[in-house]
Amino acid sequence: MSKLKILLADDHAVVRDGLRVLINAEPDMEVIGEAKDGRMAIQKIIELRPDVAIIDISMPELNGIQATERIKRECPEVKVLALTVHQEKGYLDQLLRIGASGYILKLAAADELIQAIRSVAEGKTYVDREMASRITTDYLRKHSASGAPNAKELTDREEQVLRLVAHGHSNKEIANQLNISVKTVETHKANFMEKLEFKSRTEVVRYAVQRGWLRDA
Repeated sequence: MSKLKILLADDHAVVRDGLRVLINAEPDMEVIGEAKDGRMAIQKIIELRPDVAIIDISMPELNGIQATERIKRECPEVKVLALTVHQEKGYLDQLLRIGASGYILKLAAADELIQAIRSVAEGKTYVDREMASRITTDYLRKHSASGAPNAKELTDREEQVLRLVAHGHSNKEIANQLNISVKTVETHKANFMEKLEFKSRTEVVRYAVQRGWLRDA
């Protein structure tokens, strides 16, 4: 069985050491490279082409957000999982907008990190449980029942498509999975974006988090 190839980018050697031991203990994963700053991360990723790059947000040279933007432009097939101490939703929104596949806190349990790696490697979007809970709580606090987007406004098929979009699947992948045409996927997508007044995929992911659809993805 081929192993998932993982690259670690963090400016603290002790963090990289701990992550390497944790990941290499999994039979289906292997750390193939490490970087101590954003520029080195980009160089290593272009050279090694890992399946998943675990990127710290706060790094010298280029920070994790800048590095992720470059990585997704140079190597769009590489899945980026942000690993950070930052619990502000602004960082999450930025990273999802530029193409990151996951966001997990350094305070997370080891088993959640492993789950997050597997999820993003499969093409899904993963949001840290603590962050997901916080987003949901804030959402409920800020919206009354009458003012909040209601999942019942969507048809079953629109909800199916929305879930798959939130998980990071392309229109073609969704079409194949649901046995419908790409044009039909685009129609369902346009319908739920209009009904829920969404302007970006970040809003789709946040909505999915609020519904609990990504928490155990």
